[in-house]
Amino acid sequence: MRPVALWTAVIGALLLFGLARLPLETSLDQAHRAANLRTATLDIGLREQIGQLAYAAALSGFRSLVSAFLWIEAHTAWEQTAWGRMAGLFQSVTALQPRSLVYWDLASWHLAWNASVAARENPREPSEFLRRRAEREYHELGRDFLERGIANNPDRYLLRERLGIMLRDKFLDHCAAADAFTAAAGHPEAPPYVKRLAAYELAECPGREREAYDKLRAIYLLGEEERLPRVVTLINELEAKLDIPAAERLAPREE
Repeated sequence: MRPVALWTAVIGALLLFGLARLPLETSLDQAHRAANLRTATLDIGLREQIGQLAYAAALSGFRSLVSAFLWIEAHTAWEQTAWGRMAGLFQSVTALQPRSLVYWDLASWHLAWNASVAARENPREPSEFLRRRAEREYHELGRDFLERGIANNPDRYLLRERLGIMLRDKFLDHCAAADAFTAAAGHPEAPPYVKRLAAYELAECPGREREAYDKLRAIYLLGEEERLPRVVTLINELEAKLDIPAAERLAPREE
């Protein structure tokens, strides 16, 4: 069979399979909407990104499979330091699987950490100004992936925590990082350390020292297992900064 005929047969089979699944897909889509799990809309823009055959496969109910293949291509692009192509593939993968946290998480990490460092240290660009600008652009791309991931997964804590880490380490924005960690800590499944991260960043945020002290005090009062050295140290520092009366001071100073 000729290649063109083979591809035509494959696409035709996928479309027929998709038509057979249509009633089930409609029912699942309604259930997803009710549970805030709506999958991505397959539009013309996505078809241009991933190609006709992959689009047909996704349309026929093989989104997970198409996403996995595109992710492998993105990983190959990362190995080849083809950052622009990698970013485009991440866009397609997350559009196909917006409820998969790992895709949003790793895409943001590759861009804000790996691609940004490569841009800053690019030996082919003599201008430090342009290298730094490219680095910041990759930071912004990584942040954008996390923010869109959060919008698609408002019921999960992980991407909010990752955003807090990025804002702290890449943007040096302690106030915004504190807000991201606080939002993450508000989810029932968030681990206890996320509350500590929020309090740590608040302690570095000018004008919010009292809020930081109140959070750290609440953490300290949870019990001995929460009285970590940094918690105690920050409480001591904030008690001095806020001029808390000696009789009201909470944590013993670490020697």
